Amino acid sequence: MDSRWRAVAGCTLIGLIFLFVQVGALALVEPFKSAGYQAVEDPSDPTNSVVYVGAILLATAGMLLAFRYDAEQLIRGVIVFSSAWLSLYIFRLVVPPLLVVGGFNVVALALATLLGVGLLVYPEWYVIDTAGAMMGAAAAGLFGISFGVLPALLLLSVLAVYDAISVYGTEHMLTLASGVMDLRVPVVLVIPLSLSYSFLDATTPDPAAEEAETNDDAVAADAVDDSETEREGDDEIDQGPLERDALFIGLGDAIIPAILVASAAFFAPAGVRTVLGIPLPAVTAMVGTFLGLAVLLWLVLKGRAHAGLPLLNGGSIAGYLLGAVVAGIGLIEALGLAPYV
Repeated sequence: MDSRWRAVAGCTLIGLIFLFVQVGALALVEPFKSAGYQAVEDPSDPTNSVVYVGAILLATAGMLLAFRYDAEQLIRGVIVFSSAWLSLYIFRLVVPPLLVVGGFNVVALALATLLGVGLLVYPEWYVIDTAGAMMGAAAAGLFGISFGVLPALLLLSVLAVYDAISVYGTEHMLTLASGVMDLRVPVVLVIPLSLSYSFLDATTPDPAAEEAETNDDAVAADAVDDSETEREGDDEIDQGPLERDALFIGLGDAIIPAILVASAAFFAPAGVRTVLGIPLPAVTAMVGTFLGLAVLLWLVLKGRAHAGLPLLNGGSIAGYLLGAVVAGIGLIEALGLAPYV
């Protein structure tokens, strides 16, 4: 397969994962609401975003400490459990309660457990990507019903800035990236560029070592959070993106912009214009995300390292605001500021 078709195949798979996460989140918001999964009492409270960002910083610090003190398997266990737990939210909604014991849908619980066991014993790329896509749709749907438009906009804006700083400024992502890649968990999605590729047989990339080789902070820092990282191993450091066997994309790149898409759909004003039953601002937020993704992938395939969330979140926010204006929603209302003006 020549480099052109490798690029098409890789970008198509990335696009399909993003599409699954966004469409899945849209499909789940109403069932999640009906099931009582809304995580906060007041979704319009902007401090919800502050709490979530604080949780991200604490989680990052905790992971760095775990890697420093050789507690990697604890992190792996937490992530695998989280993947199975989030997938259970979906299975409980889509799997008929054919067998219920103690209030639990046994079939749904078995499927979620099987997914977790698969991640533990056979973390091949398609197992990781399947778990990551389901985890992403569930997480985006849960946050979509728990974050009103203003908290969602604040969340995306702050995380875009944080992502840029962590990639272009600080170096704390080097240790985190190196540790997470070795864990083989769906924090990072694996995009194969050859039919014979096996993530189990591949040498996991070492961002810290690659940093020493390239003297480029952004290249190594992006290994977890952003889709601009494509590394197969130390022996392939000097290869171009399409000469390697796989690309790697952070699951957060798919989840975070999808939160605004889900929120824009769930909290859309009554009577707003729709497209295929989806409120127009949510549709244009999706379009904006994919435009940002297209620019990001173009930069990646040219061998440039860039933070993902500034482009992805920026595209989602711009698309949402444009769609809101076209749909006749006032700018103040679209920004969620009406209660404060």
